[in-house]
Amino acid sequence: MRSSRPVLAGFLAALALPLAACGAAYAQDDVASAPTPAKKTAGKAKNVILFIGDGMGVSTVTAARIYAGQKQGLQGEEYVLPFETFPNVALVKTYNTNSQVPDSAGTATAMHSGKKTKIGFLGIGPGAPRGDCLAGQQHHLPLLGEQAKADDMAVGIVSTARITHATPASVYARSTDRNWESDKGIPEDQRRLGCRDIAQQLVDFPFDLALGGGLGAFYGPDKDGRRIREGDDLPAAWAARTGGTYVTDAAGLAAAPAGKPVLGLFSPSHMTYMAERKADSAEPTLTGMTAEAIKRLSTDPDGFYLMVESGRIDHGHHAGKAGFALEEAVEFARAIQWAIDNTDPEETLILVTADHSHVFTIAGYPVRGNPILGLVVQTDERGEPAGEPALAKDGKPYTTLGYANGPGAVVGEREMPETGVNARQQALVPTYSETHAGEDVALYASGPGSDKARGVIEQNRIYEIIVAALGWE
Repeated sequence: MRSSRPVLAGFLAALALPLAACGAAYAQDDVASAPTPAKKTAGKAKNVILFIGDGMGVSTVTAARIYAGQKQGLQGEEYVLPFETFPNVALVKTYNTNSQVPDSAGTATAMHSGKKTKIGFLGIGPGAPRGDCLAGQQHHLPLLGEQAKADDMAVGIVSTARITHATPASVYARSTDRNWESDKGIPEDQRRLGCRDIAQQLVDFPFDLALGGGLGAFYGPDKDGRRIREGDDLPAAWAARTGGTYVTDAAGLAAAPAGKPVLGLFSPSHMTYMAERKADSAEPTLTGMTAEAIKRLSTDPDGFYLMVESGRIDHGHHAGKAGFALEEAVEFARAIQWAIDNTDPEETLILVTADHSHVFTIAGYPVRGNPILGLVVQTDERGEPAGEPALAKDGKPYTTLGYANGPGAVVGEREMPETGVNARQQALVPTYSETHAGEDVALYASGPGSDKARGVIEQNRIYEIIVAALGWE
């Protein structure tokens, strides 16, 4: 899997062309805190795996812990998720430079460039206006994916969201608008200026493995894709140019030859929720994709960088469906456990974090072991579980889990709340989609260099922790 220097040099030279045409270099104010590393010196880690639970704030971790335990017949509160055993923990401040409550593009860019930026930006510093192609070229930030390839490391990207979505794209792409996933998504006046869409940037990037959803951004309309031109087939062009293998299901992924790059696109958009997954699904699970990634990337003698995102935790919350989010979080924990069990803790730094939180709450004084997706049952005057659910002032029961806003908002008389995995929890403020929240998220770290995950830190410090662990200057 070792990357060739000529291929990488050509890739980096191609990146420089738009900058040369505009007569500008990187803006110093955007990159001062994120130096491009030179060759490894005395690094502690050979490999780095960054697990990002999209939207997995502290309340989600707590609820997932209880839910996972209850799925195993326990009361739940005493259960321990795999990453909760990691020896080093920090709280991470998630704001974007122009937003108190962030989005995934700005937060993931902070982790992959060492620089905070605006909401909606990928690999671009905050000095550019949003959606401005030429201005964005004046404010390029370093990308951890590029730097890993420059150090001869293998690079893998795994997500249950579209592979062109904000978090996975932060590894390899630069854009002043995260929505420019296909060329059709770029306004015509900006397209004429030469900015590449995110799908094009992925196939131009010398990755070793990229697995996720979102095949629609890679095809023209003749194949039900979202690209402009008939006949566009980016995966076929990529495979012909690189000798890599393009796969569309779990069987194809398992059968892909070793030692060659792999591109896997398993659904037209985001991958199927675990809560809706059928037993005979052809899609790989997040654990399956993580296992394939680690097995394949581990063959590189120079080590690897792997980013694994559980993207649909976030989507479950946006839909106001806590059960969907928690099922994704439980699968995320399985993937992390596989990584723990199948990597050398002496040479692999594993980081687990979230890009942001959600307005998701756990409340109501439920008794110990109360079903986390159920109605609140409190203790009686003797301290024992009451025989009936607690009632709100309107005379109706309520659930332990809820949202401050979202599609489940109560308008008029409150209906009886839903319960169970498929339930939509009730919310306070009516919004079409539940929103992110602005509180700190947790970072859990294990392995060489993990001792730097301490205290309360800015989100871009995660990049610096990775750089220090790899021994980059």
